[in-house]
Amino acid sequence: MPLLLFALSRFRHIFTALTLCTLAALQVACGGGGSTIVQTPVPSNQPTFSHVVLLVEENHSYSEVIGNSSMPNFNSLAAQYGLATQSFAVAHPSIPNYLMLTTGLTESFDDSFSGTISDDNVVRELVKAGKTWKCYAESIPAPGYVGADSGIYVRRHNPFSYLSDVQNSVAQAANIVPFTQFATDLANNALPQYSFIAPNVDDDAHNGSLAQADTWLQSNVIVPLTASPAFQSTLLIITFDEGNQADLDHGGDTSPPSWSTPKPKKDSGPPTPTSIRAHCA
Repeated sequence: MPLLLFALSRFRHIFTALTLCTLAALQVACGGGGSTIVQTPVPSNQPTFSHVVLLVEENHSYSEVIGNSSMPNFNSLAAQYGLATQSFAVAHPSIPNYLMLTTGLTESFDDSFSGTISDDNVVRELVKAGKTWKCYAESIPAPGYVGADSGIYVRRHNPFSYLSDVQNSVAQAANIVPFTQFATDLANNALPQYSFIAPNVDDDAHNGSLAQADTWLQSNVIVPLTASPAFQSTLLIITFDEGNQADLDHGGDTSPPSWSTPKPKKDSGPPTPTSIRAHCA
């Protein structure tokens, strides 16, 4: 299903367009920083999904990924479904991009950041709306872990670990789980309404190759997800947090999000306002 790209101004307490896409796809309106949510009606012609799955890869620019024979599975999805050609990260290094996806704010430019973030965020809005969520983090030491790096798991790729909503709630922290839980949840028809997938640094193209990331993506996400009945009402978004360190386009470099729905491009109608923009315009 082709989805229209759109730009979004950088206002405090308003999420990035990708986060808005997530909330809109699940029929959740975005609130402000206060306790009262102003519910925005969902247009009758706007596609909605039972599940949104967001997976973030690492440190490769558009020109390095699109058309690269080392990533045949990713490129197949981009060709068959959708590709955001005007998507840009906000900065180097990784952490401001992950936090922008989660809170709508860069919050920090220090990959060693270990503070607590209390700004409005996607978890808060999903919980207020009664929606379920999980972060599936590969190689995380334990369920509910919000601590420092451990081996090939790095905290900066798990933005949920910084949120006060998660740190101050055992119930919410329990939604941070090892990636192995993803297959279990699919098999048990227990996929949450919002899923965030963080591969480890060997499998997200940070330390490993694009070919390794593509093979991992196909085997561990694409095949089991598309074989699941849940995929019939799932929006899958795959993006890169940022380009390579030399790519400074738009201040944060280019990164190519691709998305998949049960219907490929040729079966879909015209673009709609249910749109994807990985980070701020």
